[in-house]
Amino acid sequence: MLSDDRIAEAAERLGPEVVKSAVVAALARCRAGELDPSAVVVEVLQTLSPAAASLRQVINATGVVVHTNLGRAPLSKAAQDALLLAAGATDLELDLRTGRRGRRGHGALEALARATPDAEDVLVVNNGAAALSLVAHALAAGREVIVARGEMVEIGDGFRIPELLAASGAVLREVGTTNRVRLDDYTSAITDSTALVLKVHPSNFVVSGFTASVPVAELAALPVPLVVDIGSGLLAPHARLPDEPDAATTLKAGAALVTASADKLLGGPQAGLVLGQAELVQRLRRDPLARSLRVDKLTLAALEATLVGPVPPVARALARDQQGLLVRAQAICDDLADVVDAEPVATSAVIGGGGAPGVELASAAIALPAGLAAGLRDGTPAVMGHVAHGRLLLDLVAVEPEHDALLTEAVRRAAKD
Repeated sequence: MLSDDRIAEAAERLGPEVVKSAVVAALARCRAGELDPSAVVVEVLQTLSPAAASLRQVINATGVVVHTNLGRAPLSKAAQDALLLAAGATDLELDLRTGRRGRRGHGALEALARATPDAEDVLVVNNGAAALSLVAHALAAGREVIVARGEMVEIGDGFRIPELLAASGAVLREVGTTNRVRLDDYTSAITDSTALVLKVHPSNFVVSGFTASVPVAELAALPVPLVVDIGSGLLAPHARLPDEPDAATTLKAGAALVTASADKLLGGPQAGLVLGQAELVQRLRRDPLARSLRVDKLTLAALEATLVGPVPPVARALARDQQGLLVRAQAICDDLADVVDAEPVATSAVIGGGGAPGVELASAAIALPAGLAAGLRDGTPAVMGHVAHGRLLLDLVAVEPEHDALLTEAVRRAAKD
């Protein structure tokens, strides 16, 4: 079996052990009478992944633009190309003009600085939580960080802001109540032990009703640095997300530092951004913890391409209008009319990934029999939708138009199985 030209080519591409395992599994099915001997090679080739990794391509038809379980922001074609370039030997820390050591990731840092002109300096670490950890460790180890009680959130997978601060060596000082905090609460809490005030975007939830919070501009007037974690990585105001904090507005309002994720609304690879006052960013850069949190060349390349390249998929998803999505949904349903009951429906999508909680995006989906869900998840590519009111909805807000044909074919296969 391994000497078959098609199997040998797959082994060259994926590695002999991966292919051998697939061959052994197919032969076992053949011996058990589940597979005809003439179909063994085809079975092996169909079960092999396109790459030597277990990750599978998924079409995100969930109606969640930034889906954490699907890897958050899908990268642009420019960022994907940059990853391939960075995979080989590059001038990551080399000045090719002089032949001497250069500034690590200078291109990505310069691109980020241009994208955030209100920041005096910028730094990139390996995720948003790391950015906040580094701030706490470098600026507040052994000292107090003041946080509103209603902003001591859990940021996902059980990680909580209070525990993250404590692990970085900071002492938490909470002020206010769950739903209300005033400027006087912060002012009265500041002592000689206070290192900074931290304002945290609540991300995955909204507190409404009898509430009060203190604007960034008022907190920035306090006699200690203000650090604002905006979470989702929106660099500038967005018309469809009027209440989502963004880096430009927050820095202009007086924040000393802004921390954010790069793999959410920015639409880039997983990374943590620190933007703000040069003196503070330099302190973070010199902290020993910064070395253990630094990003690799692949992340730097993808981040730079996201910042300077064409509009990334997340931004394109936010720009789509419901009418255009309904037209696409109708065309797909027409193509499926001979194999399955498919109907275009108006839906509401969400941002996801902790961004813009409570905001709904007018969208459109293909409504299918709910029984197709498992088959679509098991296909190649896998298709992930969601079931509502007894129907499987494949929402198109996060599906690129060029993937409509793939989506249609996937539904056809699932409907015939």
